[in-house]
Formats: sequence, C-alpha cells, structure tokens
Amino acid sequence: MAATATTTTTVPPLPSNPRATSPSIGTRLRRVGLPRLLVHLSVLAIVILWLIPTLGILVTSVRDKEQITASGWWTAFSGSTQMEAVRLADPATQKEEGGRFVISGSIFEGNAAGSVSAFGVRVQDPSAFEVGKPADIGDGETLQINQDGSYIYSKGAAFDDKRPKRVYVSLATAPEFTTQNYRDVLTSAGIGQAFVNSLTVAVPATIIPILIAAFAAYALSWMHFPGRTLLIAVVVGLIVVPLQMALIPLLTLYNDIGSFFGIPSRSYAGVWLAHSAFGMPLAIYLLRNYISGLPKEIIESARVDGASDFEIFVKIVLPLSFPALASFSIFQFLWTWNDLLVAMVFLGTGKDQLVLTGALNALLGSMGGKWEILTASAFITIIVPILVFFALQRYLVRGLLAGSVKGG
Repeated sequence: MAATATTTTTVPPLPSNPRATSPSIGTRLRRVGLPRLLVHLSVLAIVILWLIPTLGILVTSVRDKEQITASGWWTAFSGSTQMEAVRLADPATQKEEGGRFVISGSIFEGNAAGSVSAFGVRVQDPSAFEVGKPADIGDGETLQINQDGSYIYSKGAAFDDKRPKRVYVSLATAPEFTTQNYRDVLTSAGIGQAFVNSLTVAVPATIIPILIAAFAAYALSWMHFPGRTLLIAVVVGLIVVPLQMALIPLLTLYNDIGSFFGIPSRSYAGVWLAHSAFGMPLAIYLLRNYISGLPKEIIESARVDGASDFEIFVKIVLPLSFPALASFSIFQFLWTWNDLLVAMVFLGTGKDQLVLTGALNALLGSMGGKWEILTASAFITIIVPILVFFALQRYLVRGLLAGSVKGG
C-alpha cells in the first residue's frame, strides 16, 4: 500500500496589534518629504489669497446696493445691520391715555423692511437703547420701539412740537441677492458693441503673433544660418522693452506707412499689428524653448526621408508644440482682452470704437463709481478670459516648463 504524502503549510502568526504595522503620521510625513509638504502648503496659501478677493467681488456683484454700503461682503449670508433715520407720526395724531399723551404707529408704515435691533435719538449713538423696553429720552418723554417697528412715544404733557420726532434705528435685514446689477451693466448703451469690438481685437491679435512666432521659433531651433545666436539675444532683449516707451514711435511709424498705402489711422489693422509686435518677443522665446527640446531623432529621421523644413514644421513640430502654443495663447488673449491703452490709441475712443474695458470705464464714470456697478462690470470683463483659461489650463504648465532645462 503506497504511502500518502502530506503537505504542511505554515501560517504566520497574526500581529497582536494590527495597528502596529501601519506607519505613523511622522513616518508618513517623512515619506512625503518636508520640502514637498512646504511647497504644497505654500501653493494652497497662494490660491486662498487669490480666491478671497475674487470671491468678495463675486458676492458683492449680486448683493443689493443698500446692503453693500451697510456691511462687508463676508456678512452677505448672515444679513446686515444698517442705520436709518426715521420720523415718528405727526404730533397732531397724539392721544391722551391715562394722563399721558401718546403717539403710536410703526416706523415701517406697513412695509416690512427688516427688524429693529436698537434705536437712539442722536446720530452719534443710534444704538443707545434696547428694543422692546421703554427708554427715557429726556424732557419727561419715553419712547419704546419694538422689533417689528411698532412704537409708543409718550409724554406727561401735550406735544407742542410742530415737526415729527426724528429717531435713528439699527435695522437687521435678511440677506438679499439680485441680478439687477448685471442687467444694469448689460443693458447700458454700447456694451454689446464693445463686447464685439473686444473679440474682434483679441482673437486676431492672439492668432497672428502665434503663427509668426512659431515659424521663427522653428528656424531659431533647427535651422542653421549666420547670425542665429545674435537674433536669439535680440529677441530676449526685446522682452524687457516696456509698451509705453515704444508706443509713440510705433504709432508714428504706423501712421507714416498707413498714409503711404492709404490705410486709415484708426482701424483694427493698427491694433492687431501693435499687439502682435509687443507679444512677438515673448512668443518666440517660449516657443523656441519648447521646440528646441523636441527629440532630435524625429527631426533627423524626417530629413533623411526627404521631408522639407516646411513639411517638418507643419506635420511634426506644430502638433507636438500644442502645449506651448496653448500657453502663449492664454497670456496673449488675456493681455489683448484687458487692454485699454493700445485700443484707445490705435482704434479710437468713439462710441462704436470702444472695447469692453473702455465702455465699462465710461459706464463707471457715468454711474458715479457705484460699487454694485463696479463689481458686476469686473465679472463681465473676466467671463471670456476665464473660459479661455479653463479650456487651455492643462497645457499651461507643460508649455512653460518644457524646454526650460534642455535647450537647442
């Protein structure tokens, strides 16, 4: 009879304390690394510092204008308290009750406008007395104002005043939000045309420098010709030239060329060329850093197969350079969309020529600088840039950092 072999499996004993095998918080922090943790915390702090003012502008833009002047935006969801001067009923309505002359009524006159939290008889101290309790206001007069606005004003002798008594009340109002601020801005004259003008300026002024800079960046990266290093140095130097310093010479040059070719001095062509000229150095610099970092083997293989520089650029370089193109598109579009100076100089200041920033600036002047108009205008201005940024933001860091270490 054959013997049967048996296999014995040894099971390791379970730890007495399962939690002892899990790493502690200190161990986890050491694994993450203190420098990386500090970087994350710093980025989080920067994000919060940028978001708080933006959130304040957004909340203010949808608040009632009375509440904006009465309290800060951080109280928007908990209500606000504001001081108002009101007059009691006319002394002619007084009645004698129990040996005292009484004037009664409601400070709201039938319209609920909030709840009274305190009142006073001097503007210097509008919260001197509590609601719901009779207050001695001098000269034998007592005044009781309730939370709902009803009041009892009494005196031991007849009221001989000709004018109603003025008192000051602190009103606690519920949060109130409205879209009227945006309607006031959007329905004002010229805003629609200004929005179209801004798009007409920003879109071509973003595409033109990208197309030209992409060709120049490829040439400076992969084509060998005399003076290439000098051209790269000139491009880097032009980045630091301020717009204001070169604006007048550029305008003079444009007017001279325009008069020779019969181009109007105030036209979209002028603002397109101005924005393209000022954006070209940075565009060439960013795109060259990216294109020069592309794998050299791909370019050489294409040349061995007989591809020309134009075919390499169109079929290989452009598709691979999309992150860099998107990165510069964000910057250029933001600059041209928010621009006011170049548009006013090259396009004009007429009602049909103003861009959105110019039209909103004129609107603020006519509205007397009202906060509700200011904040609503600010958000209307940034709607399109926000959409562009979120559409292309995943390419932003890749396009800016690629090629920063390795250069051609």
